[in-house]
Amino acid sequence: MSKIESYPPGVFCWADLMTADTAAAKHFYGEMFGWSSVDIPAPDGAYTLFQLGGDDVAGMLPARPGMPNCWNVHFSVTSADEMAAKVVAGGGKILNGPFDAMDAGRMAVAQDPQGAVFCVWQARKHPGATYAGALGRVVWPELATTDAGGAAKFYKGLFGWGTKPETGVESAPYTEWLPAPPLAGHAIAGMIPMNGPQWAGIPPHWNCYVTVANCDQSAAKATQLGATLYVQPTDVPNVGRFAVVADPQRAVICIIQMNATN
Repeated sequence: MSKIESYPPGVFCWADLMTADTAAAKHFYGEMFGWSSVDIPAPDGAYTLFQLGGDDVAGMLPARPGMPNCWNVHFSVTSADEMAAKVVAGGGKILNGPFDAMDAGRMAVAQDPQGAVFCVWQARKHPGATYAGALGRVVWPELATTDAGGAAKFYKGLFGWGTKPETGVESAPYTEWLPAPPLAGHAIAGMIPMNGPQWAGIPPHWNCYVTVANCDQSAAKATQLGATLYVQPTDVPNVGRFAVVADPQRAVICIIQMNATN
């Protein structure tokens, strides 16, 4: 199995969990996905690396008082400072940074015009996730938003992303994000319009998926470990089978069983 060494600009490179109970999270995600954990000393408390086979899968940091327990997505950039300026110019906000994450990289925490929070990551010693295995890997960032058209405009200006479908973004039940040239090929992320009563009280947000061998078995295991199942295992034609889970601290993560052809 090859190891991921670097990421091109504008693609998903890292996810980390912000939680009030890091010990409980280590147990839950270790049982769910087989992740081991390594604590790295940091000024604000240890930053945890989740790993498989010695390769980095994702991260974890303690949530500050009043902050929600949630997963954060990071996108690779060549300059966190330049990208922070583009966020503001595009109508978004910078919530924190840009700042150096010791010698690992430089980053900023941003918020798009609709309110979804995401991070930009300028790699130095740490490129992002290095684990390239089929199972237990964090994949597919997905934006849930109240304004798909506005989001499409913002992220196109920020990262150069296109959308599929290219037209009718507001009415499409699901939109795929396409990478900016010169990258080509498969979609790199997704977007869901927040239409309907099921979204009441939920703010716009980014989420991500973890690959599993059997979605139904993993969903059942999650509930046994104290998680809440928000979306029952559901088939996605030509893709796989997924479920949406809130861990015991109520941080939401999706799980997906990919079709053999994917």
